[in-house]
Amino acid sequence: MTTSTERLDARLRGEPVERIPNLTLVMQFAADQIGAPLARYYQDYRVLCEANFKTVELFGLDIVDAISDPYREAADFGAHIVFPDDGLPICTEPRLQDASQLATLPRPDPLAAGSRMRDRVDAIRLFHQGVGGVIPVQGWVEGALAEAADLRGVSQLMYDLYDQPEWVEDLLEHCTQTAIDFARAQVEAGATIIGLGDAIASQIAPPAYRRFALPYEQRIFAAISEAGAIPRLHICGNTTRIVKDMAVSGARIIDLDWQVDLAQARAEVDAIDPTIALCGNFDPVAILYEGTPDTVRQAVESCRAAGGTNWLAAPGCEVPRHTPAENMIALRDALVVSP
Repeated sequence: MTTSTERLDARLRGEPVERIPNLTLVMQFAADQIGAPLARYYQDYRVLCEANFKTVELFGLDIVDAISDPYREAADFGAHIVFPDDGLPICTEPRLQDASQLATLPRPDPLAAGSRMRDRVDAIRLFHQGVGGVIPVQGWVEGALAEAADLRGVSQLMYDLYDQPEWVEDLLEHCTQTAIDFARAQVEAGATIIGLGDAIASQIAPPAYRRFALPYEQRIFAAISEAGAIPRLHICGNTTRIVKDMAVSGARIIDLDWQVDLAQARAEVDAIDPTIALCGNFDPVAILYEGTPDTVRQAVESCRAAGGTNWLAAPGCEVPRHTPAENMIALRDALVVSP
């Protein structure tokens, strides 16, 4: 029987598979499968791993995933993060409230005892012990620009891009080095994929993306590839204007959100590197959460037709909390390739 690891490897080579790999991102949804409050899922790697193992068992995912929230690195940079018992974590105030504070920003150690980055590394290690070699183990880092937004605040960072771009580039250097350190620690612990989230990049113009996001993504992905893992780029939102740029980031897997025309993106990426796998991109809310098994099956078929021979299955972003189980099962079953 083909393992999930073998299935993904074959698909990335464009070879036939009996079932298309399911690389769906689950976070809150996974916690609910074991009845865990979100605060425990975010802060205890053992709960995160248990939730992922259960979700894979129930819904046929081809990945276990250490992604949880965007504040791992931010917390270890010194940001104050609070965890409501069963809600999303909150950064109570930006770590860099004044530009002069950049000089005090540490270079956090991802293996420091008690750190939030260490908790994710421990999750990777437990995943590897449980399913390493059988199911791909995915680690995660924040892209440099996304991390800058976490540390500075989104609105203020947007002003900074215009008012003090050189200062932003200094901040991005700090964020990039930490992302590389964090990624390497996860690969050494057993991660075979490292996802990079850079959601803020869909909110800036293409020239700004090429200056403030792409070069740093390229450096992080180069380090990930050198360490022996598969780089995966995830930018939430409408990335239509930057798909061609994303294709030169160094990612082997590019996630696309539901606002992007998948067939058009496939053509643009093929012109640069047809070996890049596109992942996604039906609407996680309208199709997966609010839809029916039939609408899920139809969406999967449409994406499969548009995504190419190395297309990977997932909605455009994270599975919403309380998504009906029957829709997740319909997604799983729709991925079987007819003989």
